[in-house]
Amino acid sequence: MTRRFLHLADLHIGKKLGDYSLLNDQKIVLEQALSVAEDCDGVFIAGDVYDKPNPAVDAMAVFDDFLTKLSAKQKPVYIISGNHDSAGRISYFGKLLENSQITVSAPFSGQMQAVSFPEEETIQIWLLPFLTPSRVREHFKEEKISSYEDAVRTVLAHAPVNPEKINILLAHQFITGGQISEEEFAVGGLDNISADVFAGFDYVALGHLHCPQSCGKNTVRYAGSPLKYSFSEENQKKSFTVVTVQDKQNILTEQIPVTLPHDVRTIKGTFAELSEMPFSQDYVHIIMTDEIPVPDARMYLRNQFPHTCRFSIQNARLRTDASVMPEESEKMQSPAEMFRLFWMHQNQNHEPTEPQMQIVRQIFEELEQEELL
Repeated sequence: MTRRFLHLADLHIGKKLGDYSLLNDQKIVLEQALSVAEDCDGVFIAGDVYDKPNPAVDAMAVFDDFLTKLSAKQKPVYIISGNHDSAGRISYFGKLLENSQITVSAPFSGQMQAVSFPEEETIQIWLLPFLTPSRVREHFKEEKISSYEDAVRTVLAHAPVNPEKINILLAHQFITGGQISEEEFAVGGLDNISADVFAGFDYVALGHLHCPQSCGKNTVRYAGSPLKYSFSEENQKKSFTVVTVQDKQNILTEQIPVTLPHDVRTIKGTFAELSEMPFSQDYVHIIMTDEIPVPDARMYLRNQFPHTCRFSIQNARLRTDASVMPEESEKMQSPAEMFRLFWMHQNQNHEPTEPQMQIVRQIFEELEQEELL
């Protein structure tokens, strides 16, 4: 028995980079994913299908088209919700989709879903949507759950995992030591969990971090996002992960490079040097180093780099990078981060204490769960 699975995650369909929609780029990379899926027996999508809990209609249409094409190829698909998704909305029509071999995780109700791979009873696939301590405490009131690791350990400890089978887990959490990018700064700290919580599983298909990477061992792996979603990701090599399962001791992974429709990169130089660079449709952060300001430089350079997401000036007089065009607006920051900045503004730039931030995170976490259900 040899089975191959395409492991995807963090599609973030509907996302923007700066003011630019990435929807067309996402359509292109999903077509590439369909080509890779041709030689696979099934597909894992490990959360953050959409960029927002309430996705726009055009974003939903892109994902609908992708699933429809996978179903036409008779590829079983397994999907969990991530922290950017609404678990209730992702699982809508879930029962109906099962007829098309598409299994979607339902909102967490106290136990994990498990399904057997069609015509292969030895492979058991477990679905663990993004969990928070408050959500797990609702169902395990007798347990002491004060952290994300406590929450995940508790749920896994109550799962009837048969060690004789090949157990594959889809999860969307932040593993301690994982390489993060700018997108994930706000999720560090309390939501870290150790990779050893997954010791009972033969392959863990992770989502949440955008850099493709293994954690602890090769069979605990983040697929990474298929596109570069911030300038902190510009040096990452995006790829699709293909998992080959032969038996419990022989599970291999390979990375198939993604051909990016547009790259994400930082370019730096004087106005004259930048003007000599070739025309590019890439998403760029321009850093101009002239000591004397050049009138209308940003407008002129936009003709050469129409997808300018950020424009900064860096010279000896300023000493630091003065951003003229911020890469992301406040709406891209987490509520807890916005509170932290507001607190500092009101308190002479003093940071709130960690106990204060824990209370704030818990409040926003509870509000978020009420909103997403």
